[in-house]
Amino acid sequence: MREDCVFREKSRGLFSACACHCGPGAVTGISRRDFLARTAAAGFAATGFAAPLAAEDKPHRIDVHCHIAPPAWLEAMDIIGRKDPVLAGWSVQKLLDDMDQGGVATAVVSVTTPQLTPLGKDAAVRIARESNDYAKKLQTDHPGRFGIFAMLPLPHSDESLAEIAYAFDTLHADGVGIMTSYRDKWLGDPAFAPVFAELNRRKAVVYTHPTAANCCVNLLPGVNDSMIEFATDTARSIGSVIFTGTSQKYHDISWIWSHGGGSLTAIAERFELQMVKAPEYRDKFNRAIVDGEIDRFFYDTAQISNAITLDALARLVPVSQIVYGTDFPYRTSVDHSRGVASHFKGDDLVKVERDNALRLIPRLRSA
Repeated sequence: MREDCVFREKSRGLFSACACHCGPGAVTGISRRDFLARTAAAGFAATGFAAPLAAEDKPHRIDVHCHIAPPAWLEAMDIIGRKDPVLAGWSVQKLLDDMDQGGVATAVVSVTTPQLTPLGKDAAVRIARESNDYAKKLQTDHPGRFGIFAMLPLPHSDESLAEIAYAFDTLHADGVGIMTSYRDKWLGDPAFAPVFAELNRRKAVVYTHPTAANCCVNLLPGVNDSMIEFATDTARSIGSVIFTGTSQKYHDISWIWSHGGGSLTAIAERFELQMVKAPEYRDKFNRAIVDGEIDRFFYDTAQISNAITLDALARLVPVSQIVYGTDFPYRTSVDHSRGVASHFKGDDLVKVERDNALRLIPRLRSA
């Protein structure tokens, strides 16, 4: 292998390579033919025309990135002009059908962007409560099929603390689902400290979903923010919680980052090598600290069910930290079940599809 092909190495193996006349097998150890076959298979699944899974593939997967459309929330989005045609056609039956087709036993549901950010405080509080109650009824009506990542009326901290108490103590939620940023603040901002202190006390799972921050809405005319900006905002938020010390201070929080951490795989080296040398960080951080935080976070497979991105993620973090996600209704579980299974094999596949999620949410063993 040419030395100039490799630009990062960790103890568990090579991270990635440049495009300087290196074939795919130079890094991955697979043949070009095998690489192309795997990539083509994943690409075919992404088109939505993937063949059904085998009949013996009984539901066993746990989906941690699955969206619902509570009526109160959907109505509020319509009122403020954030109507989403995909979510407008969402239904419980469509979700259950998709889960069955893709071999998903349990989906831990959440509300997608922008959640409640554009709403006033009173409306946000009311709709958070109604939406969380809706998720609980969904769980009750379909035993074993659903978990709950409760929505909080952030950026309102006091009201979010009240909803945390209700979600965990009354609804017995499996965690909370929050955005990667709120207007012009990312998750490491001191404004969120009371919320994370309480979640840390409860040893909570915090699932995060990207959004477009104030700075970066409609940057490219004709290109939806979700296409590029969401991945960037996820990486911004990861950088925010690491380099503010938030993730170290609240070490008992289990963080899940959507879409494989967004653009983290592309910029991790900058965090590890350049950020730690910057004057404001060099006395507080080193590569071992940064790697330690990156390695303990969890990352879901939603929207990255292809050989290239999954391979990059699995080389950046331990397989133990990768959890299955589908992004339904924007994508299907068949897409992701086939894509994930085309990359991970044996025990690793079992971990990604189910066991890693069970470490986060043990009660799902009996779901």
